[in-house]
Amino acid sequence: MSTATETRRRFTVARADSRARLDRLLADLVPALSRSRLKTLIETGRVSIAGETITEPGYRVKPGQQVTLVIPPPADEMPRAQAIPLSIAHEDEHLIVVDKPAGLVVHPAPGNPDRTLVNALVAHCGASLSGIGGVRRPGIVHRLDKDTSGLLVAAKNDAAHRGLAAQFASKRLSRTYRAVVWGTPRPAEGRIEGAIGRDPRNRKRMAVRAHGGKPALTHYRVLQSPGALWSVVECRLETGRTHQIRVHLAHAGHPLLGDALYGGSRRRHVGEQGRAALAHCPRQALHAAGLGFVHPVSGAPLSFESPLPADMRELIEALRAVDIRVTKT
Repeated sequence: MSTATETRRRFTVARADSRARLDRLLADLVPALSRSRLKTLIETGRVSIAGETITEPGYRVKPGQQVTLVIPPPADEMPRAQAIPLSIAHEDEHLIVVDKPAGLVVHPAPGNPDRTLVNALVAHCGASLSGIGGVRRPGIVHRLDKDTSGLLVAAKNDAAHRGLAAQFASKRLSRTYRAVVWGTPRPAEGRIEGAIGRDPRNRKRMAVRAHGGKPALTHYRVLQSPGALWSVVECRLETGRTHQIRVHLAHAGHPLLGDALYGGSRRRHVGEQGRAALAHCPRQALHAAGLGFVHPVSGAPLSFESPLPADMRELIEALRAVDIRVTKT
């Protein structure tokens, strides 16, 4: 059955395919798609069995199981240039570092076909962007969520892209974040470790998985904790999984304020003043504040810092007033 946006294929596992890997089975059933493409579709939650999302390509199927594959529409051509203002922290002939505002999607995707950071980069950089990231994601080496603000580096040529990607893979590229969370993590400095994979009950969410998922490690440090209600936490990523900080902190019982997907939209017992404070930052309170790497061509060390944006600063100031009132009652 097809729709305007996607195609659904349904299969029943034959007895002869018992215990076959899911990716191999689909490769036999859908020869028009490469195995690597099918693996990506599985890992991004596009395959379900009996209504349950399966994100492990190596999942072993059983006879009689009903498998549903959702195939998204073909990617469009190169995103068009759109004159969207950019806050540029650094730029040279090989790469560009931008300070992304909250609300800006990084690259075109279903539901966000344009008005993305990529559209802005195409307009600003022209045809020089690296093509390794694919037609829809030229120059993109890493991503930030739509409602996460802060620093992001993009490659202008393939050599820079390969060099930056290698630093990500070897964990030599440093990324630090500032987050405002409910409560105060204990101890005040530590690590949160837990494999992250697609939530089997909601494919829009990620979750810490006891089985499956990809290894993920987040280092954290409490920077401010003026009361019991909230705190400001610095996070440093050792891995870069989808929604990693949001998932790990929520799993630890300290979701980000304003994070509706992972429980940070809860009002708790903050009263009218608390609700007014939260209105200052109607998004997950997360900012990519630091970025450091070695220039992939020149070899020079580069380091960038971005101050908290106005909405997070206003949120913190408003919460300070709320905490004072809570403490006195």
